[in-house]
Order: sequence, then C-alpha cells, then structure tokens
Amino acid sequence: MEYRKDQNIIDKLSTWLGLVALWSTPFVVAIIFYEVVLRYVFVNPTMWVNEMSLWVSGGAYLFAGLYAMRHRSHIRIFIIYDIVPRWVQHIFDCISVACLAVFSFAVIWGSFSEVKRKLLTMETYGTAWDPPIPGTIKPLILTFLALILIQAISNLICDWNKPPVTHDVTDEVDLEAIKANTLDIDKDVEK
Repeated sequence: MEYRKDQNIIDKLSTWLGLVALWSTPFVVAIIFYEVVLRYVFVNPTMWVNEMSLWVSGGAYLFAGLYAMRHRSHIRIFIIYDIVPRWVQHIFDCISVACLAVFSFAVIWGSFSEVKRKLLTMETYGTAWDPPIPGTIKPLILTFLALILIQAISNLICDWNKPPVTHDVTDEVDLEAIKANTLDIDKDVEK
C-alpha cells in the first residue's frame, strides 16, 4: 500500500479502496477460468460465474474511479492548462470541481428514490442464480459518486498552494520504446 506523509484520511481511504479494485481483477479472471474449465473440459457449466464477474467488475470499476481521482490520473487537457498563470489554473480547477459537484448532486438527487427502493427490496438480477446486483451496485454508484466528489475537493485543497506541475509529451510517451522501434525500422531499411 502506498504511503506518503501528506496523505489525509480521504487519500488513505481512496488508496485502500483502490487496492480492493486491484485485487478484484485476479478474482474475476480466476472465476472465469474456472467457468471455462468446467464448461469446456468437464461439460458442466456453472450458473453463477457470469453474474459474479459482472457484479465484481462493476464494483471494481467504481473503486478504480475513486483511486484514479485520488492520483489525479483522470483525463486532463494540459495544452492550455500549462501555459496559463497559476491563478488561472486555480480558476480551471475550481470550475472542474464545480462541474463535478453539479453532476454528482444531479445524479444523486435524480436517482435517490429509485436507488433507495432497489436497496430496500434488494432487487435481484432476474437470472437463474438471481444475485442482488441492482440492489447493491446502484447504491454503490451513488456512494462512490459522492466519494469521488469529496476526493476532488480534497485534491483541490491539497494542491492549492503547491507549485504548478508542467507536462510535456514525454510524460505520456515511452521514448525508449520509440527509440528501439526506430532502430528496428532502420535495420529493415538497410536490408
């Protein structure tokens, strides 16, 4: 688990929940492998693996979204952000968090009664195994939407007085792979 001194309780929670997403992926791979072996080797398929993989993967997606917000690894357009003064970057950051807040409040407000009903009745998926996927995943969506907003606000507060971070093309490009690829192409051209 990643540890930094400047982590607050929100960062620690997001990192810990990100680890849940990390470890749920091998679980999904293992149960799908189990299903493939049972189905094609023993001709005895399960009725629960497909739904379980959907259930766990849906949860992992939500957990990973919070982790991505924690590490500021969501999509950003730096070409404009990096060339403006720091005070304008602060305005951009505030607008970004405000847009996320409006979206989060709208989704939570608009779907709260439906989600509450699904949770209280523990609505099921409607298949042979019939797990309560809607009764659990839909409340998780609202919960994680609120947690992502809280993490975004935390990021805004924590980053406010930090010096600006500049980005360039090499942040996203593996230069060593390009050099190796170029050498291979040059060798092919020489032949």
